[in-house]
Amino acid sequence: MDAHAALIQPFVEFGFMRRALVACLALSLGGAPVGVLLVLRRMSLVGDALSHAILPGAAIGFMVAGLSLAAMSLGGFIAGLVVAVLSGFVARVTPQREDASFAAFYLVSLATGVLIVSAHGSNVDLMHVLFGTTLAVDDAALLLVVSVATLTLFTLAIIGRGLIVECFDPGFLRAVGGPGAVVHFVFLTLVVVNLVAGFHALGTLMAVGLMMLPAAAARFWAGEVATLVAVSSAVAFACGYAGLLLSYHADLPSGPAIILVAGGVYMASLVVGPHGGLWARFIPRRHLEA
Repeated sequence: MDAHAALIQPFVEFGFMRRALVACLALSLGGAPVGVLLVLRRMSLVGDALSHAILPGAAIGFMVAGLSLAAMSLGGFIAGLVVAVLSGFVARVTPQREDASFAAFYLVSLATGVLIVSAHGSNVDLMHVLFGTTLAVDDAALLLVVSVATLTLFTLAIIGRGLIVECFDPGFLRAVGGPGAVVHFVFLTLVVVNLVAGFHALGTLMAVGLMMLPAAAARFWAGEVATLVAVSSAVAFACGYAGLLLSYHADLPSGPAIILVAGGVYMASLVVGPHGGLWARFIPRRHLEA
C-alpha cells in the first residue's frame, strides 16, 4: 500500500470520511482554545465533569425525539448549564470548593443519564450516546459543530483578554472592577457548548478528550498563551486525522481511536517536551567547555 492510498485515498473516496475530518477540524479550532484556558485556570477536571453533566439532558432529548440533533443538543446544553450554575452557586454560598460541587453534580447527572437511556433505549443507543459515531456525522451535525467553533472563536476574541487576566491575577481583575463573574459564566457556557458539539461526533465520554489532551500536551511545547492555542489546535487536528485513518484501516471505533492517538501524543510530550518534559528535567545537558 503506497502513501497516497494509506493517507489520502480514504478521504477522497468516502464522503463520510471527509465530513468526519471537517468535524475534527472544527472541534480543534473551537475546543482547543477552550481546553488551553481550562488548563491555565486549573479547571481541567471541570471540563470532564461538564462532559458527563450533559448526558441526562441528551438522554431526555433522545427519549422524547429519538436520535434528533436539535432535541439532544438542546437537552445537553440545558443540563450542562444547570450543573455549571448549581456548582458555582454551591461554591459561593457554602464552604465547599467548586471542584467538589462539580464532582457531586456530575456523578448524579451521569448516573441519571445512563438510567434514562437504558430504560428507554437499547444497548446500541446507549453506546451511541456515550461514545458517539464520528464516521456517521451528517450535514446537520457538521453545521452545528462548525457554527459552535465560529461562535467560540468570536466570543474568545471579545472576552479573551479578561479570561487570561483572570487566569493569572484574578485579584487584579476584581480590583479594577472587571466583570470577573460574567466572564467566568460566559466561559463555562462556551465549555458546555463545545462539549455538546463534540458529543455528536465523539459521544459524551469522549468529547472532552479532544478538548483537554491536546491542551495538556501543548503545555510541554509552548509557554505563551497564543502559542499554546496554536499548538493545541494543531495537535487536536493531527490527532483527529490520524485517529480517523487508524479507525479506517484497523476497523476500530473512530471516537476511541482519536482519543487514544491524542493520549499517545500527550505521553510523548510528557517525555520529550522541552517545557517541563521528563527528558528536559532529568537528563543532564552537556556544557560546552572552553
